Amino acid sequence: MSSPLWSYVTPGIPDELFENLPGIPMSQREIRLLMLCQLRLKSNSVLWDIGAGTGTIPVEAGLLCPQGQIIAIERDEDVANLIQRNCDRFGVKNVKVIEGSAPDCLKTLKQMPDRVCIEGTKSIKETLSEVWKHLKPQGRIVATAANLENLYKISESFAELHARNIEVVQSAINRLETRGTSQSFVGVDPIFVLSGEKLE
Repeated sequence: MSSPLWSYVTPGIPDELFENLPGIPMSQREIRLLMLCQLRLKSNSVLWDIGAGTGTIPVEAGLLCPQGQIIAIERDEDVANLIQRNCDRFGVKNVKVIEGSAPDCLKTLKQMPDRVCIEGTKSIKETLSEVWKHLKPQGRIVATAANLENLYKISESFAELHARNIEVVQSAINRLETRGTSQSFVGVDPIFVLSGEKLE
């Protein structure tokens, strides 16, 4: 699928091409690339993106999976509307935005996912437990942790759910930025990206 703003088949849309709102989290391009790599999407994947924020993952995944269906879940109405606007900006038609809080809203979703991305939720353990009930066999979960507490909770949940082929990657990214008359390398906040599979 092609987009008027991003005509490439390669993922990694620059952050500035997305509309954003103050205080709304955005998965920065390099972190997004790590997450998309770990999701191992197929052209017809059904992806749930929980805590979709600005909608960067739904847009990228929607472009990468032209026969797929992306469900973007966000609890705040203004943020859900922002996700829809970003999908419209990029001409992405296979994203459905659901306004609701995980894990409760997950019980109402009709399509079982084969891929799940969890970018931010207060009830991470409860959400992972509910996701596991719906995830298809051979399905993959990718979750991010920005602090030690969530890293522990996700790791513990993966162990309790008997997830297999677990991988953990921590980002260490610096971007060249112009500040005044000089150029400096500025660090992107480190994020843990965890992934695991449901084998049966």
